[in-house]
Amino acid sequence: MSDEFYRMKRLPPYVIAEVNAMRAAARAGGEDIIDLGMGNPDLPPPDHVIEKLVEVARKPSAHGYSQSRGIPGLRKAQANYYGRRFGVEIDPDSEVVVTMGSKEGLASLATAITAPGDVILAPNPSYPIHMFGFIIAGATIRAVPTTPDEHYFESLERAMAFTVPRPSVLVMGYPSNPTAEVVDLAFYERVVAFAKEHGLWIISDLAYSELYYDGCPTPSILQVKGAKDVAIEFTSLSKTYSMAGWRMGFGVGNKKLIAAMTRVKSYLDYGAFTPIQAAACAALNGPQDIVEKNRQLYHKRRDVLVESFGRAGWDIPSPRASMFAWAPLPPALAHLGSLEFAKQLLTEAKVAVAPGVGYGENGEGYVRIAMVENEQRLRQAARNVKRYLQSMGVNTPAGRNAG
Repeated sequence: MSDEFYRMKRLPPYVIAEVNAMRAAARAGGEDIIDLGMGNPDLPPPDHVIEKLVEVARKPSAHGYSQSRGIPGLRKAQANYYGRRFGVEIDPDSEVVVTMGSKEGLASLATAITAPGDVILAPNPSYPIHMFGFIIAGATIRAVPTTPDEHYFESLERAMAFTVPRPSVLVMGYPSNPTAEVVDLAFYERVVAFAKEHGLWIISDLAYSELYYDGCPTPSILQVKGAKDVAIEFTSLSKTYSMAGWRMGFGVGNKKLIAAMTRVKSYLDYGAFTPIQAAACAALNGPQDIVEKNRQLYHKRRDVLVESFGRAGWDIPSPRASMFAWAPLPPALAHLGSLEFAKQLLTEAKVAVAPGVGYGENGEGYVRIAMVENEQRLRQAARNVKRYLQSMGVNTPAGRNAG
């Protein structure tokens, strides 16, 4: 009997888990750790959503198996969301499937459409499931950049010209996790045209659709005419409505991809708990003031983070969207690498961040900072960081207080 399991051999140790374990140990020891590592919202969902959850959970009939593809009312609510937010008409019966978070949806779709040896184009750096969902399914990954510029399309052209077998799927996610990059509709138009020319399926991850700043709403790839011929898009209630632990997401778009994922899911699960799905309907159909409230809150946190860390001696580019800042290591400490830097920041500054290398080799030299603590805690983190940088001999701005 062998313990050399095929899929385990293809999964490297999760780098970010190493920092998470250190953070947990420090907290267990009574240390006050400012956790900017995991994108875990620190706010509750709206009251009416929780009330709907409780209301439906009290019904004796609500505790049996649910529907794997999602209850009809929730699929209709998601279709209506696409209509009012993006002006896209969606058939709730054939173009929507409810998932247990977008992460599960991406993994189920990878299982449904991937054969061993298939080549998948995935961004590097990126959220790990973009790559490893397909690796678990037996595919090979060819990396493409995240930067939405000419270099991106040059990389796609090279991949199609020189990869054997030819790639079959292109994965993308904007606003990007971890880099916070954004794209416009013209970018999506080029991607859709490229996919049709080369016979590619497109998987778009739009989990941060509502966390955009500076008055620039993020588009959906499905706004492109004919995009549904080749594309599926995943969204989530996690960040928009502060419902991360509820595990509620959606796949929307191409009917063949939706049908394939639905078929696989029918073997794997019976769907999310019905009261959770009912509460998700309340989130999508009810008052939407929480969406703008959360957007303004993260916008303010972004400004506080960039300003206070800059005064501490660590210049961080201001993200245009998402709940993350993609921060290059301070030049004087770049030699440490992202993992060692993150470890030192945790032990010496009591601030947890995610090492960039955990999102792919092209993430080396960066850390991801999640804006999931309040403004006071962000300023405290900046003061801690300043003391750490000074202890490492890094010159910080003279006469400027990090707090």
